[in-house]
Amino acid sequence: MSMANTDKELEMVSQSEKQKKAQRSRSVALGIALALFVLLVYIGTWAKLGANILSRPL
Repeated sequence: MSMANTDKELEMVSQSEKQKKAQRSRSVALGIALALFVLLVYIGTWAKLGANILSRPL
């Protein structure tokens, strides 16, 4: 390894506005998909347990 590689500054890559908008759209879509999955699991759990789960003897 040469010392020349360690002395160089790091090159930073900046995104264009179009790329930022696309990434934000993907992030929002992924968040919505995750929320819908959580809701689906929650509703599925309630359906499997049944409505009588609240009226069980303690």
